[in-house]
Amino acid sequence: MPDAADSSILNHMVQYSPERLNASFAALADATRRGVLDELARGDASITALAGKFGMTLTGMKKHVGVLELAGLVTTEKVGRVRTCRIGPGRLEEEMEWIARYRRVWDARFEALDGVIDELKREEKARGRRKRK
Repeated sequence: MPDAADSSILNHMVQYSPERLNASFAALADATRRGVLDELARGDASITALAGKFGMTLTGMKKHVGVLELAGLVTTEKVGRVRTCRIGPGRLEEEMEWIARYRRVWDARFEALDGVIDELKREEKARGRRKRK
């Protein structure tokens, strides 16, 4: 359960589109789809080339590309019989901000934990000095 500091950090954040976040994170949850994005970051590729690169059927790769396309991470264009894929317009800014806000919560928790550990070390050190006297 979040404490008061966590709630303060979370309450001062922008509202996010759950549908967009769900689509993006679902697309990125799969290693093959992340690999497809890595490939497309190097340059456009056909679905056939991507399928070959990942050792998949065309049908399987079309499904992966479709998920990426729904999330706005990939666009496709059919010219003749070839469907070419490229990195889409989705820049993941909203997703990065969503992640960043939870990072701020965890950073604050770890800072507080560091303070507790430092205090325990000081107390332990003080007890050790008292025992030697």
